[in-house]
Amino acid sequence: MRSSDFGVSRAGASALYRHRALAAEHRWERRAVRAVVAGGSGVVAAGLSVWWAGALVAVLVFIGHAVYVRFRPGPVTSWRRGALAERRTGRRLARLDPAGFHVLHDRALPNGSSPMANLDHLVVGLSGIYAIVSRRLRWGARLRPEQRRLWAGRRPVVGVTGVAARAADTVAELLSAELGEDVHVTPMVVVHGARVARDGVEHEGVLFYAARTIPRAIAGEPVIYTSAQVATFAAAAEEVLPPMMEMLLPLSMELRS
Repeated sequence: MRSSDFGVSRAGASALYRHRALAAEHRWERRAVRAVVAGGSGVVAAGLSVWWAGALVAVLVFIGHAVYVRFRPGPVTSWRRGALAERRTGRRLARLDPAGFHVLHDRALPNGSSPMANLDHLVVGLSGIYAIVSRRLRWGARLRPEQRRLWAGRRPVVGVTGVAARAADTVAELLSAELGEDVHVTPMVVVHGARVARDGVEHEGVLFYAARTIPRAIAGEPVIYTSAQVATFAAAAEEVLPPMMEMLLPLSMELRS
């Protein structure tokens, strides 16, 4: 496995872990309900028609319930979709030239007393340092700033601008303290699903780009660092931003014990 492939495999790791943990809760109860509902529907259908109609109805109800549980709105679906968006962003960022760009995925951020905050992606490269958040917005909706708010179609996009800005500020503070110099970090949001202008959208200092354009957007910025500086910043980022899973797994073990 190439090193870049290994890095991509870390993208969305903590979101996928949380999805699986939530999905595992009450799994057997859901399966029991599914079996009872499907069986009851099949018996009723068989009583009203022929036996094979009852079997067909039972199978269709069983499958329909499974699909509904998987895709219904809620935390389980949100974590799964978030993990997929992060993985897709990771694959896009892997297209950056590794000679000039160092990419980290799913890194823990200090958040007061909570150890659960994380940064989806961090790019340290010749053109700058970028704190990147991945978000899946409504498919086909056009992303646009209007009246000091950000919209995806007719729905306001709430929260993500602040999340990206705070993450960038936190990373900048950590790197500045580690290196003893002022470090600027650009906040970005990689958008999946919604339509974004080719040159991106800016809202309150945060840059929004479609996933397909993010490598070009980052690599196309003017060069401001040398390779030696990139290596120094990347090493510092590795030091102050541990992988989120290294923080999450010990906490999970403590809660279980």
